[in-house]
Amino acid sequence: MTDKLAKILTAATTCIARSGVRGLRVNDVAKEAGVSSGLLYYHFTDRAGLLAATLEHINKQVSKDDVPGSRTTQNSGKHLRHLLLDEIKDDADVRRNSVAWNELRACSIFEQELTEPLARTTSQWNSEIAEAIRAANPDADDDQAAVTAEILTSLVEGISGRWLSGFITTEHARSLVSAAIDSLAASRPLQKVPGQELGA
Repeated sequence: MTDKLAKILTAATTCIARSGVRGLRVNDVAKEAGVSSGLLYYHFTDRAGLLAATLEHINKQVSKDDVPGSRTTQNSGKHLRHLLLDEIKDDADVRRNSVAWNELRACSIFEQELTEPLARTTSQWNSEIAEAIRAANPDADDDQAAVTAEILTSLVEGISGRWLSGFITTEHARSLVSAAIDSLAASRPLQKVPGQELGA
């Protein structure tokens, strides 16, 4: 991704976090990014394309900031914690990304063009967490890791909403996520629920 595209997507994230999806105007994103609105339409075609790309951008932020050496076999548990706990921390970029993600997720109920990109980015996040669970717990099979990952990402989204709303502190939110990781991923991961598709 070019620096200019990254700047545009960061600007879109900022605008969503500030005004919400319904208040998002392409001209505002262009102004925030310091580019012409024509350039946004050139890269993203329309508002829906910009929103889908913004979801992808937000989704990649935690992986990009990976802790050096955390993907090694010895540190696979640390990598799993990093992926989940870095969704909630006292950092302006993390807070902005979390607000935008939660806003996009909530608006997908009413704005159908968000449904498919949100499903895709959520599936990518679930897969990344499932992979980290398998690395941390070699006894976990694919189905077990997928169920555990989906539960953990759902919990992080819910806890994140409470944190962003000010109902719980950052420290308490992170302790809840840590407790969930210890309960679900550190021991034997959960079994597939009969009759239910994974990732659905």
